[in-house]
Amino acid sequence: MKIFPKIIKLWPAFFFLVLMGLQGCEDKCESVYTYMTYEPVYMSFAELRSAITETTPQTIETPGKIYLYDNYLLINEVNKGIHVIDNENPASPQKLKFIEIPGNVDMAVKNGFLYADSYVDLVVLDISDINSVKEVNRVEDVFPIHVNWERHFTFDQSQGVVTDWIENEVTETRDCGSNQVSVWREGVFFDLSNAQRGNSTNFTPPSSPTSIGGSMARFTVVDNYLYTVDESSLNPFDISSPSDPVKGDQIWTGFGIETIFPYKDHLFLGGQTGMQIFSLKNAAAPEFVSNYAHINSCDPVVVNDDYAYVTLRSGNPCVEVVNQLDVLDISEIENPKLLKSFSMQNPHGLGIDGNNLFICEGEFGLKHFDAADPLKVGENMISHFDDMHAFDVIPYDNRLMMIGNDGLYQYDYSGNELKLLSTLTIVPKP
Repeated sequence: MKIFPKIIKLWPAFFFLVLMGLQGCEDKCESVYTYMTYEPVYMSFAELRSAITETTPQTIETPGKIYLYDNYLLINEVNKGIHVIDNENPASPQKLKFIEIPGNVDMAVKNGFLYADSYVDLVVLDISDINSVKEVNRVEDVFPIHVNWERHFTFDQSQGVVTDWIENEVTETRDCGSNQVSVWREGVFFDLSNAQRGNSTNFTPPSSPTSIGGSMARFTVVDNYLYTVDESSLNPFDISSPSDPVKGDQIWTGFGIETIFPYKDHLFLGGQTGMQIFSLKNAAAPEFVSNYAHINSCDPVVVNDDYAYVTLRSGNPCVEVVNQLDVLDISEIENPKLLKSFSMQNPHGLGIDGNNLFICEGEFGLKHFDAADPLKVGENMISHFDDMHAFDVIPYDNRLMMIGNDGLYQYDYSGNELKLLSTLTIVPKP
């Protein structure tokens, strides 16, 4: 009979303990977060600047840009170096050697000197004797550090250049009330809400008829100047003394620049938002002339007479779903005009020689068009090779050199249709 009164007397204390318990549960409320971290792999600057060597021919695994120099074809192995191919007989190309150049993506040649990027540096190689390639100069810290901006990575630039990223999955528990949205892991910063880009420390036809790059090139040589583009700038180098490039003033272009193509006294820059035209009247400091804007899309460009041909494609980082060929009237260079657009599958690089227009369609192969009438070019397809991957082309002297993920293909186009001359098979990286 005395138990109930005791409970009544204990109730306030019991209620207080319950409230404290609930408050304790709230304090210990936790959530589980899983996310990816990316640990940078560094190459020291000392190692970078002592790493260029010649080796025996190597297997081509990850081909990039292609360049024609005299009787040689130079094929970039992405971030690793350059394959040298003896192409004196296009029906039977022979691999001669491999030049190891860490961080190499682009190249151009003038008078026996090869200019190539090596991560942040421009290196100059004497290839006048192809059997004895020598590094003769290096201009340091002229290119932005390679980094995947799309993932919003930052890194410790004092440790060198980033050559790779190690992916790790991390799971951690946080308090429910935590407002933490950004963390440091493995030396890399990740903003889990509004990620911002990290900062880098650096933000006439070809001079020889047998020194020609493809449409995806970021390097080109015109007379006594090497011009390079990165995502946001055009950079002239005076190479009147070929072994001793002198960097000129950087020219701001806006973001998204991808390619450069020289034609007569102008440079045509392809970008994700359009084509830009620069005059070379002052070769040391090209001046902006005009712009053709389009929706956000990957965009190389080639030019012939009064027409520019621009391919637009979808795919990362080109987010818009558009695949087409644009034909522009550039007879008034200050006011380029869109004449017509033609639907494509997934166009990459392209090339034009006279009335022959070639378009690489990536996994959809290679297409050959009759460009005699630019307004009907997309309707006048001569042939389509759909059993290969096509990335970029160089048409020259009735010979087409095409590089893709699965091979180097060479064709004769002196007749009405492409005639296959040879195939140099590429072994994809496993």
